[in-house]
Amino acid sequence: MARNNDTVRAAVLPAVGAPLEVTGIELPEPGPGQVRVRLAAAGVCHSDLSLTNGTMRVPVPAVLGHEGSGTVVSVGPGVTHVAPGDGVVLNWAPSCGRCHACSLGEVWLCANALVGAGNVYARRSSDGTDLYPGLNVAAFAQETVVPGACVLPAPDGIPLADAALLGCAVLTGYGAVHHSAQVRSGETVAVFGVGGVGLAALQAARIAGASTIVAVDVSPEKEALARAAGATEYVVASDATAREIRGLTGKQGVDVAVECVGRAVTIRAAWESTRRGGRTTVVGIGGKDQQVSFNALEIFHWGRTLSGCVYGNSDPARDLPVLAEHVRAGRLDLGALVTERIGLDGIPAAFENMLAGKGGRAMVMFAD
Repeated sequence: MARNNDTVRAAVLPAVGAPLEVTGIELPEPGPGQVRVRLAAAGVCHSDLSLTNGTMRVPVPAVLGHEGSGTVVSVGPGVTHVAPGDGVVLNWAPSCGRCHACSLGEVWLCANALVGAGNVYARRSSDGTDLYPGLNVAAFAQETVVPGACVLPAPDGIPLADAALLGCAVLTGYGAVHHSAQVRSGETVAVFGVGGVGLAALQAARIAGASTIVAVDVSPEKEALARAAGATEYVVASDATAREIRGLTGKQGVDVAVECVGRAVTIRAAWESTRRGGRTTVVGIGGKDQQVSFNALEIFHWGRTLSGCVYGNSDPARDLPVLAEHVRAGRLDLGALVTERIGLDGIPAAFENMLAGKGGRAMVMFAD
């Protein structure tokens, strides 16, 4: 494996809308406050796809990937919380502790979390082109150099390849249920979208003690996957989704709907699936063209709450130990989220599967 300024392989987004290029990049040695990490695994998240198509903006050319885990290779001056040889989980949105959101304890809304994503961090080997780290950590690479705040010690007793999921999918899905929607024991829950985040949300609803857990997806093939994660009911998405869910809940609707897709039609269906006074949490990231409309009378009549959810409203430093304990106790199955293990060259196909609504989480595996 590469060391120092040797070349490592990475998946580079040359421009918005362009296909990924798997190519060699040159990393510097870590500077003050930085950490170099050899990746063990990196999850392919819908947010990465949103960066490729411009739904979310990123400086380009960029190395994408933000859900990852690995082993510390070397550290720069001033880094004391990890050392070479330590296993770590990447934290793509570290909070600054100084902005207004951080002062309120809402670290998931930190105004400075992605400041580092605008800094050049590597160069393409073939022509010396400057490269940016997509969402701070550039996990679609054999190795990466990140700010020290972007690494958290990996929990004991959890394989590094599984721990990668804790950095995004599980923090987001679990947090949406426990922090944003605050699901209580005995409540009914519907989860829209059975991808990596949706599967984590289903497991979180089960952990919370939800009585009825309805999974909704466009693909009938995902029913077994959803039920294994905790779904008690499965609905194939259609124009009648909200009506079907009300039929499964005594014509009332669910107490909580968690939307993990980011499409206007799905957000609207999630809203209509909740009971009077129910709660709808939107996790999915949609484009500006996805307009959702409500009339003033229905907002009054239904008394529902609609809220956005960023990173599961989670604090990684606080929540990672909690998630790890759920894993060690057997309540949270990380492996059940992964439906495909691939190499860097398999990322474009994983994006296509996401667009087609196939599978759960695809995981990039890096050989030692």
